[in-house]
Amino acid sequence: MLIKLLLATKYKTLCRSGLIIACLFQAACLQSEAPTLRVGTNIWLGYEPLYLAQELGHWTPDEIRLTEYPSATDVLRAFRNQSIQAASLTLDEVLQLRQDRIPVKIILVHDISQGGDAILAKPPVTTVKQLKGKRIGVENNALGAFVVTRALELNNMSINDVKIVSSSVNEHISDYEKNRIDAVVTFEPSRTKLLNAGASEIFNSKQIPGEIVDVLVVHEKYFSKHPGRIKHLIRGWFKAVDYLANRPADASAIISRRLGTTTEEILYGLAGLHIPDMSENIELLDGEKAKLLTTLTHLNRVMSQHGLIQGRVNTDNLLSSSAIKE
Repeated sequence: MLIKLLLATKYKTLCRSGLIIACLFQAACLQSEAPTLRVGTNIWLGYEPLYLAQELGHWTPDEIRLTEYPSATDVLRAFRNQSIQAASLTLDEVLQLRQDRIPVKIILVHDISQGGDAILAKPPVTTVKQLKGKRIGVENNALGAFVVTRALELNNMSINDVKIVSSSVNEHISDYEKNRIDAVVTFEPSRTKLLNAGASEIFNSKQIPGEIVDVLVVHEKYFSKHPGRIKHLIRGWFKAVDYLANRPADASAIISRRLGTTTEEILYGLAGLHIPDMSENIELLDGEKAKLLTTLTHLNRVMSQHGLIQGRVNTDNLLSSSAIKE
């Protein structure tokens, strides 16, 4: 009888231990299975390594899902209402999010524009000064306003000297061709298409070096809860960037098929961008001496002066290099 009792007790203990182990294992699995990371972009050549990484199979759709929106305005809206957890944005758009108290982290610098953003005009307009009284197509977002404001400022003009016409990126070419505008603030790949159609480039981001920066941001909640998934995205990005650097013709062919352009147009457009590698990204984002903080300070001042934001925006704890460094 005593032996039976001991055996029964031992059996119950084993069962209970097995149940506990199973529960712990299940909990661990649940913790490791992050929900799909949804990333939003608009069409911009600097974001293409994300789609290249997807094409090269560096993640699955269950892990990371890319969504391309018609405009940056749509990307911002989706990020604000948390339809997406991460977004590719310009630095000025991030300042607007921060001003509106959206909890956001910058985790990657996609690119620094070195001519890829521009103002193109219909002939016979060949200078910014000749835009006085003309219609300028501008997307309804911070970047468009920032570019046209800086171009006018450098030419001793103001926004009151021109007529601003709302024109989203998917309308730039048609608005130009249908004579709805005299000039347009645009970027790749529309920039190259308009140049091929005879437009004159009268201003580009080379004239405001370091001021137009594209970054990847993520909601702080997702960032803190699922760092593994964030790192997976970042690893895929840098693998695609390496592929682009080492096999530019093959990479550009993949990108051109997606965008409906030629390989030559992609290579030409990429010449107007600087895509920081891993070590440069760390320099830009890491710690109190992060180089991007200087750009943010300058951008804060310019946007505040021109009414694009209300006062200076607090950028404390905005940058994080942890997903890159680890």
